[in-house]
Order: sequence, then structure tokens, then C-alpha cells
Amino acid sequence: MENAVVKTSNLSDIISKLTKVCKFRSIGVFPDHKPNPNTPSDEVVAEVFEDITCKPSRKIPSSRWNDAEVSKLFDAVTSLKLAYLEFQRAHLPYDPDKIIEADNLVVSHLETLRRFKRLYLKTKQLQAKTELDAASCLNRLRDEVEVNEKHLWELKTQTKAKESEVHSLKETLNCLVAENNKLEERLVSVSSFEFVFRAASKSIHDFAKPLITLMKATEWNLEKAVESIVPNVTYAKNSDKKYAFESYIVQRMFHGMKLIPSDVTELMSLDDPLDALTAFPDSAFARFCGQKYLLVVHPLMEASFFGNLDMRGLVLLGKHPRTVFYRIFAKMAKWVWVLGSLAASLDIEAKIFVVRRGTRFSGAYMESVVGDDTRKEEEGQEDLRVEFITMPGFKVGDSVFKSHVYLYQTKR
Repeated sequence: MENAVVKTSNLSDIISKLTKVCKFRSIGVFPDHKPNPNTPSDEVVAEVFEDITCKPSRKIPSSRWNDAEVSKLFDAVTSLKLAYLEFQRAHLPYDPDKIIEADNLVVSHLETLRRFKRLYLKTKQLQAKTELDAASCLNRLRDEVEVNEKHLWELKTQTKAKESEVHSLKETLNCLVAENNKLEERLVSVSSFEFVFRAASKSIHDFAKPLITLMKATEWNLEKAVESIVPNVTYAKNSDKKYAFESYIVQRMFHGMKLIPSDVTELMSLDDPLDALTAFPDSAFARFCGQKYLLVVHPLMEASFFGNLDMRGLVLLGKHPRTVFYRIFAKMAKWVWVLGSLAASLDIEAKIFVVRRGTRFSGAYMESVVGDDTRKEEEGQEDLRVEFITMPGFKVGDSVFKSHVYLYQTKR
């Protein structure tokens, strides 16, 4: 087979020209007959073969016609050329039988090429339909891509808005967490303050007991002592007079007290306040304890209680005697000192307040040391007024720690 190849765009024309010579008869085969007008001349056949054999640079793309199909086409063309040569040879010498045989062979090969043409046209139509379908599909895909890109842009816009919202919510959350942490710290601080407040109130009550006991033991006139503390008070019960002594202690322990922040960690770590006084004799608490002892325990009291002023002398020298009485006093001084230091150390404002005598009772800021008085006020049976306090009140932020008061009753 020759190496020449046929270009796809000319293949249909070539095959069409070849098929035109189908069923031709040789001129002069039958002298008594006229030439068939449908039978191509040698020039026509030569033109067909010229189109086939010329232009060797043309080829059929293997995307539609593979190498095997192209090889078959060229085999058919080669066979046609050989058959045509045989047809020409049959004329010299002139042999009618050979001419007829060669003619039939040429026609057979032309039919083969005709089938190639039909196959080619069918393939071309299928290719055109496929390309049309592909173009239509491509257009649909482009439309879908355009719609999806528009939807994607909308989603990106929404995503940016959501991201901005999430960022804002995160900042809000962080602020809320920070505020919550502060509130938790305040809650802990307020809870700690409440504990110290109640401990200080109890320590005053605990010191008043031995003080009253010693006064009784040394035959002090308690009626005159009570009257000297808060005169002209009508007590509901005789036992209520003990609250007058608590008021006396409170007045002196909180007198001139300033809320100054101090580190009370080491003081709170020791159960016995005398250990703290011994370990830190020059501390602010040691000075506070000594000053308040001299103010609360009058020299006449100490002399009558113990027959001397030895403890007072040691305190004046900056010492702290290890006696039972002084230990009870030092414990009370510890809680009062811690209460003031803690109030000043809080990150929220703390204030101390004192209720004056004659002030009408208010459940929001006061707590009666006698519980029945409050119930009478709530039932509307009595008009309650303050006689004296047994514990000052504190306002820490929005929290109120009520002042402990003793009340007198006036009928409405």
C-alpha cells in the first residue's frame, strides 16, 4: 500500500467521485452497442485516482477514524487501482472476457468505497450531532455555572455577614465571661465578707460574756453600768441589758476606724491570734489590738478584775500577755481588724454605717437583736425605733449587711 493519506475534509468528495464510475462498461467491448452514457470515461477515472494519490500531506484524524479503518480505506483504494490497471491491460490485447471480468472487479471495489462513504457520512453526522449536543450541554453547564457562581457570591456575602456577626457575638461573649468572672469574684468576696461580718459580731458577743461575768464577780453595779452606757432605755426583759455591754464594746472597737486595705493572709492562717501578735509584734494589727484594749478595758475594770494593772503595763510596752482574758479580746480584735481590712480590699466600694438612736426601724438596713420586734413591725402592731446598735452595718456594692440594733416599742 502506498504511503499517501487522505484528508478528512476531502474524503467524501473522493469517494463520491469514485462511486460515479460504478457499473461502467469498457468502450469497444461490444462493437455493435453504443457506449453507456453513465459509464465514466478514462478521464473521469483518472481524475478520481488523481484525488486519491495526490496531496500526501493530508490525513484522517484518528479521533473519529482510527488507524485500522484508514488502512482498510487505502487497501480498498489500492485494490481499485490494481483492478483498473487490469481493466486497461484487458484492452491490449483486446480481450472482451478479461475486460468484463476486470470491469466487475472494479465495480466491486467501487461498491466497497461506496460503503466507506456511507460509513464516513454516518460518522460525520454522528459527530455533528455529538458536537451539537456537546455545545448545548456546554451552554447548559455555562448557565448552571453562572447561576452557581451567583449563588456562591450570595453565600460568600452571607458568610461574611455571619462571620461579622460571629465575631461580634464572640466579643460579646468574652465581655460576658469577663463580667461573669468579676461577678463570681465579687460573689466570693461578698460571701467571704459576710462570713467575716458574722464572725466579728459573734466575737463581740463572746467577749461581752466574760466581761459581764467578771463585773458580776467583782460586784460591779451592773444597773449603773448599763445606765451609763445608754441612759433611759426601757428593756423588754432584764436579760436584754447584756446588749448594752455589746454596744459599749462596739462603740470603742469601731471608734475612728478607717477602712484601709491590708494583707490578712498570715493573720488568718493562725488560729491563735496571740501567735500572730508574737510573730509580728510591729504589725498594724498588733498596734490596733493594743490600742483597742486600752480603750475598751478601763483601768478600774482591769484592777478590779485581776487586782493589778500588769496586762495594761505590758500592752503599753507593746507586749501582748498570754492570758485567757487577753486571748478572748485578741480574737475579737482580730475579726474586727480583718473585717475593716477586707472591706477596704474589695474591688467594689464598701462603706460602714451607724444607725442613730431614735431612727425608725427599716428591715432593709437593720436587724433586730430580738427577733420578735421585727415580727411586730411586720404585723403593724408596733412603731419600732432604735435605742442603740450592737453591730454597725456595711454596704458593699449593692449588698447590704444589716446593722444589729436594739429597738423600743411605741404603741400605734
